[in-house]
Amino acid sequence: MTATLLKGAPIAQHINEQLSEEIAHLSDHGITPCLVSVQVGEDEASRIYRNQQEKKAAALGITYRRLDLAPDMTEGQLAKQIHGLNIDPQVHGIILQTPLPKGMDLNAMQEAIDPRKDVDGVTQANLGAVMAGRPGLYPSTALSAYELILSTGVPLKGKEAVVIGRSAIVGKPVSMLLVNQRVTVTMCHTGTQSAGLLEYHVNRAEILVVATGQPQLVPGAWVREGAIVIDVGINYVDNAIVGDVAAEAALERAAYLSPVPGGVGPLTVTMLMRNTVQATRSLTGF
Repeated sequence: MTATLLKGAPIAQHINEQLSEEIAHLSDHGITPCLVSVQVGEDEASRIYRNQQEKKAAALGITYRRLDLAPDMTEGQLAKQIHGLNIDPQVHGIILQTPLPKGMDLNAMQEAIDPRKDVDGVTQANLGAVMAGRPGLYPSTALSAYELILSTGVPLKGKEAVVIGRSAIVGKPVSMLLVNQRVTVTMCHTGTQSAGLLEYHVNRAEILVVATGQPQLVPGAWVREGAIVIDVGINYVDNAIVGDVAAEAALERAAYLSPVPGGVGPLTVTMLMRNTVQATRSLTGF
């Protein structure tokens, strides 16, 4: 068995076509979606990510604005800037780039964003919507992993899934998205690893999502034959990009495998744009 590669670009292209239609509909009513990226200080990874966002927004016809703020600004000053964006009717989406300067309370600053404009899906209101299975703006990376799973066409109800990683923007929301599809989900983390049970859980996963940032944490030999494997990790090892799963061996056991790079990554910015369009339609009524 050789796994089918779940490449993000073709799925992103299909979603982009749908978004173009929605943006054209908004344009017919004089509305152009507007996404504002807030950056406090400088960060190389954020710079690259913002460039990707701006390029995708331009291709779709979404207005993209950068708000660059001084690294020594206070939380109060940042909250005031965010509030200004919250009440600006021309702004439909807000993303606060991370990391913030040392000493800033990330959770508090994210909570300052109007949940209706929280296109990164980081506020408690939107994370709670995932938990409850209600409409909301869900985290982009979690949505990307979920879309890759859906793209297989495999019926999900009753499947056994294992999610490795418990982050609020990937592991937890992916788990809830799957639970809402009647998937039985086991979430693994460092506690599972220290107990020596990670291999046991991986071996029985019909759907495996790994989002830990630990290079090749999961050996391919652990993967259940015929599994759907979504590798969210992006790690730099010896000038090469590798995932959290040992891909070469996993390819011989899995039915589907998302490659690194080329799997989750190409979808993430598209999901951010989809959230921006969704927020625009919700805010404007169109």
